[in-house]
Amino acid sequence: MIGPRPAGFWIRAVAAAIDFVIFAVVKSSLGVLAARVLRLDVDGALGVRGTVAACTALFVVLYVVTLHAFEGQTLGKLIVRVRVVGADGEPPTFGASALRFIGYGFSLATFGFGYVMAGLRSDRRALHDLLAGTRVERVGATATRPVTVPRY
Repeated sequence: MIGPRPAGFWIRAVAAAIDFVIFAVVKSSLGVLAARVLRLDVDGALGVRGTVAACTALFVVLYVVTLHAFEGQTLGKLIVRVRVVGADGEPPTFGASALRFIGYGFSLATFGFGYVMAGLRSDRRALHDLLAGTRVERVGATATRPVTVPRY
C-alpha cells in the first residue's frame, strides 16, 4: 500500500518558524494593548510583562492544541502544506493533540534530538509524534514507497 508522503525535518521547521512569527506578533500586540490601556511602559512594569508572557503562553497552547485537534494544521503547517494525523489518518483527538504538545517539551529536553528524529527516521516521526501516536504528512502528496507506521 502506498500511503501519504511523510513530512521531514526541514518542512516541519519552516512551519514552526511561521508559527513562531505568529506568536511574536501576538506577544507584541498584547504588549502594545497593555501599554495603551494601562498607560505604562510595559518593559519597565514587571507584573505587566509577566501577564503578557502568561497570556502569550496560553495563546500558544490553545492555538497549537486546538488547531491540531480540529484540522490537523496550524497556520504554519497550512502554508507549507503538511498536517498532523493520528493512526486513522484523521486529525488527532484533543487528548492526543494535548499529549503531542506536552511531548514538545520532551523533544526539547533531549537537547533537541527529539525534533531531529524527524529527519533521521524512515517514517519521519519525531519523539512527540511517537508519544502521541501521530505523524505529520504532506497534503496531497503520496509516497513512492510504502510507509509503515507501527501500531502500539
